[in-house]
Amino acid sequence: MAARPVSRMLQRVLRSSVRSCSSGAPVTQHRPGEPSQTAVEELSRRRQFLREHAAPFSAFLTDSFGRQHSYLRISLTEKCNLRCQYCMPEEGVPLTPKADLLTTEEILTLAQLFVKEGVDKIRLTGGEPLIRPDVVDIVAQLHRLEGLRTIGITTNGINLARLLPQLQKAGLSAINISLDTLVPAKFEFIVRRKGFHKVMEGIHKAIELGYSPVKVNCVVMRGLNEDELLDFVALTEGLPLDVRFIEYMPFDGNKWNFKKMVSYKEMLDTLRQQWPELEKLPEEESSTAKAFKVPGFRGQVSFITSMSEHFCGTCNRLRITADGNLKVCLFGNSEVSLRDHLRAGASEEELLQIIGAAVGRKKRQHAGMFSIAQMKNRPMILIELLLMLQDSPPAIPSISSQDPFRVQGIGHRVSFFNQMATLWKGCRGPRTSLLAQRWLGSGPPQRHCSSRLDSDTNPKCLSAVSRAPATPSGPPPTSDQLTHVDAEGRAAMVDVGGKLDTERLAVASAVVLLGPVAFKLVQKNQLKKGDALVVAQLAGVQAAKQTSQLIPLCHHVALSHVEVQLELDSTRHAVGIQASCRARGPTGVEMEALTAAAVAALTLYDMCKAVSRDIVLGEIKLISKTGGQRGDFHRT
Repeated sequence: MAARPVSRMLQRVLRSSVRSCSSGAPVTQHRPGEPSQTAVEELSRRRQFLREHAAPFSAFLTDSFGRQHSYLRISLTEKCNLRCQYCMPEEGVPLTPKADLLTTEEILTLAQLFVKEGVDKIRLTGGEPLIRPDVVDIVAQLHRLEGLRTIGITTNGINLARLLPQLQKAGLSAINISLDTLVPAKFEFIVRRKGFHKVMEGIHKAIELGYSPVKVNCVVMRGLNEDELLDFVALTEGLPLDVRFIEYMPFDGNKWNFKKMVSYKEMLDTLRQQWPELEKLPEEESSTAKAFKVPGFRGQVSFITSMSEHFCGTCNRLRITADGNLKVCLFGNSEVSLRDHLRAGASEEELLQIIGAAVGRKKRQHAGMFSIAQMKNRPMILIELLLMLQDSPPAIPSISSQDPFRVQGIGHRVSFFNQMATLWKGCRGPRTSLLAQRWLGSGPPQRHCSSRLDSDTNPKCLSAVSRAPATPSGPPPTSDQLTHVDAEGRAAMVDVGGKLDTERLAVASAVVLLGPVAFKLVQKNQLKKGDALVVAQLAGVQAAKQTSQLIPLCHHVALSHVEVQLELDSTRHAVGIQASCRARGPTGVEMEALTAAAVAALTLYDMCKAVSRDIVLGEIKLISKTGGQRGDFHRT
């Protein structure tokens, strides 16, 4: 008898026996330790059928659509040593009591059961799996299971360099490392903890120990890191990396917003503008990734298109949460507790019935991005560590001005701020790989900051906020009418379709009077929230890029340059802020520069408000603008 007809017969037998109940258990209710006579007889008939027809894969792990589930992801813990904004809800997550989590013995018992039924790949996830004390022993025990071909782990990389030699010896064969940015300050903005250099060290250690490819997972979110796509691809030129760009996905508590999702096609278009020769690689069976490679590059890039182009039809994955629940779909809210049945003394046969019933109810595909966003599901941290993003991030922890990291490559000292400015440049060209640089530099001795987003690789620090009178260039033409209202006085956006594209430049400034106490803490970088100058600087850059979303009638402008500079003024116990923006287009960038200066000032207030409420924001003004039909303006 051919394998396909046998498979169909198995599905019919299985559906008729145990898959008619929505609870995940057989129709005939009984305690796990006391199977009913009917269930025992049915199980005996099924086993006899399986022996006679030699099914090619376990019927318990084959769903009603013929998908064979040979890949199991096991969460070892709900805890994590980072606090990623996109993974945890803003209010935090209630952790399961330790007594309700799977023990090591229970994890291994379930793993052995699944492997006996045909699972040949297990990935350990979290939370952060590498904070579990016995993770090396768990890998070693799994390595002894006959039939298990691959043991992988998904980690944030903080503890990877330290543990990887032991894990490799124990039998770890695949590594996925989560990293959403190559900018150290932005890393701390995202995860609310230090550790960028440790993650990079972990990537370096994995390469050194011969893992190939080392998979790097990057969740892409508009307005945060979509401008780093080319930086990540450039890493694959000389390193055996598989950089996997993941579409931002909705989970309970991460405040999913469709507008923040960058689709696979949009990302691919961005890459092909820089590398037209980008070629698609053959897709592996049951792969979730669409893989591409720049000819001549050592590594490759992939796209996980869970939202825009789902891969449900070839899904072969099952998940066990840290508290022992089986999830047959990452986006589904249906779960079955294997822990409870295991602790109640369920036999292997009974566990297989429960697993088979759950697998049999797996749907053809998930509900789609808009329906998923409305669905009640676990926060990602309680399923496994996969980086997601949320709106309205809370205050960031300390951002160090010294972040040393040693890797193989060029031996030279580079300032932290120089590195950050270089990484934030806006040109669309391949960057020098971070893993080919030495992170040995220290921050500047004086407390001032300058960040830029442009093609200039030489960042400049503001030596003094411009206070000298600027040279006027003649009275600029002005309008005697408001341009953002129509003839009836209603708000209206200006039509710039007929205007010529010209080079536009605008500079704006602001001053924040901190007072002596807050000023001293900022000066010495001793605020509990972290480095106020760096945080404000990043906020200003981000705000400039988001101006059209903040100011209703502003046109979206493709900025070619953003620079935010901050300087301490000890005579006034103040911080001077200067922001400049540049673009080529039919409309000016005054609003972008003013927004950058204002938001940087507001961020300083937020960073310092716990110390003093007597902080004054003022002198927010346009310093100069050039370009456009109304002529240049320079404040006198």
